[in-house]
Amino acid sequence: MVERDQHLNGQADRALATESASLLPSGKSAESAGEVERRALAGRAGIVGAGTLVSRLLGLVRDQTLAALFPRGQTDAFWVAFVLPNALRSLLGEGAASSAVVPVLAEVRAAEGEPAAREFFRAVRGVSIIALIVVTVLGMLFAPGLVELFASGLHARPGAFEQTVVLTRWVFPYIFFMGTAALGMAALNTYGRYTAAAFAPALLNVAMIAAALLLTPSFKARGIEPVLVLAVGALGGGVLQVVAQWPSLFRIGFAATPKIDLRHPRVRQVLGRLVPMLVGIGIYEIDLIFSRRFLSELPEGSVSYYSFAQRLCDFPQGVFVVALQTATLPSLSKLVAARNLDEVGKTYAYAMRLCLFVALPATVLLVGLSRPIVTALFERGAFDATSSMQTSRALMAQGMGIWMVAAVRQLLAVFYALGDTRTPVLVSAIDLLALIAAAIMLRGPFGHVGVSMAVTISSAVQMALLWGWLSRRVPSLRLREIGASALRTLAASLAAMAVAFLVARRLNHFSLTPALLRILPGAASVIVFSILFFAFASLLRAPELQAIAAPVRRRFARRTRR
Repeated sequence: MVERDQHLNGQADRALATESASLLPSGKSAESAGEVERRALAGRAGIVGAGTLVSRLLGLVRDQTLAALFPRGQTDAFWVAFVLPNALRSLLGEGAASSAVVPVLAEVRAAEGEPAAREFFRAVRGVSIIALIVVTVLGMLFAPGLVELFASGLHARPGAFEQTVVLTRWVFPYIFFMGTAALGMAALNTYGRYTAAAFAPALLNVAMIAAALLLTPSFKARGIEPVLVLAVGALGGGVLQVVAQWPSLFRIGFAATPKIDLRHPRVRQVLGRLVPMLVGIGIYEIDLIFSRRFLSELPEGSVSYYSFAQRLCDFPQGVFVVALQTATLPSLSKLVAARNLDEVGKTYAYAMRLCLFVALPATVLLVGLSRPIVTALFERGAFDATSSMQTSRALMAQGMGIWMVAAVRQLLAVFYALGDTRTPVLVSAIDLLALIAAAIMLRGPFGHVGVSMAVTISSAVQMALLWGWLSRRVPSLRLREIGASALRTLAASLAAMAVAFLVARRLNHFSLTPALLRILPGAASVIVFSILFFAFASLLRAPELQAIAAPVRRRFARRTRR
């Protein structure tokens, strides 16, 4: 077995050495190396975005299923219970841990070779597994205290607090599987293996939809709380994501048994970066604690309205913006390792332009067409017209911040690539104060919409501060280039919205069946907006459109030649 593993590792070494050589060819200048990375960004982000699109579409179906099958009191309980392990997943998995591991893994691979990179990953994996087990056990034991912290307002509703505690205990082991999958994703992304890591998250939504549709009658017949099927689906989805990554990890030689080695110098380097990241992301999660706590003190349904709106705002973020950040971090890490800050600035500006080309039209779309979109997607079963109206109000408030959150993600990627994890911590602390102050002022007159507005305000503060601090670290952030691109994109978005809004209003005046009246205005106006936006962007000769379309054309051309 040992000889066989050595043979497979040797094959992986040779393949990965060839791949590395193709990415940064010998004799190329630092500038051409940066150009290689920028050309690859849209294609890499496209792969991640395609996988995330599948996941988000399935997530939308999951939310539609949840909204239709369960009353608002139960969905409130589930969203509170689910946000707890999700918050810790950001801390111990795909947030801080992966952002700390990717730059170090890229550095080890470049400086010390493939065997050292594999040994480093084994040690990081071992430490991660121990941490995830401890956190999972503690979370299940102290579930009542966590729910008290996140949603003490549920005490005012009979049985709501107790139901949320039970759900939290059931769903908490999800953090173990998702944290494990997130670390595997970090390794695969570092090695340019984006497909498995991108499509695996869709399995969570598949499992939850299947559990809701297939297990709910059985749970009811046995006297078990039906909403617990969602926790079963979440755990099953977590297991599937871990399993789905193993073939790809095996091919790059990263499927070896983890080991615990806190003395490994690179593990200590990761932990050194991780601690301030944990503080920074921890402050962000405190944002979530306060927002959920404020919402739990408002009338029933407030948590659900806010959460459904947040899911719709997350949709465009996940499809391309998060995908672009995922693809950008390894590229920036390579350029930082080569000590070429000018190319870092160029690559950041390129990524920011692509990011805003998606985020700005998404902002205009979800704010301008919030009511017809929510009505078309959710209004059925237990989700009535009142739920549609309240969710669309929250969507308008949160939607205004989509482009800001997108910009923050690209800014954070540069800080993490530079190894600066302290500045984001300070910014997050200021962001938290802004959120609390805005929420306290706005929740009284505006309810759950006021909490949504507070989140958008805090995102604006975070973006402005990160941009200001980064300008001191990188010689040129190319703000004029980014600004010109953003204005061009915004012009195309507003022109498309003007027509799409009129289409939605006209369709509401036609004599249609209730089902068509619910779906058609939202669906038709979104289609019209999308077509017109790309048409206007093409007329304005937006280079971002060409950059995003180029990988698609290349793939189509290759398939045609076959």
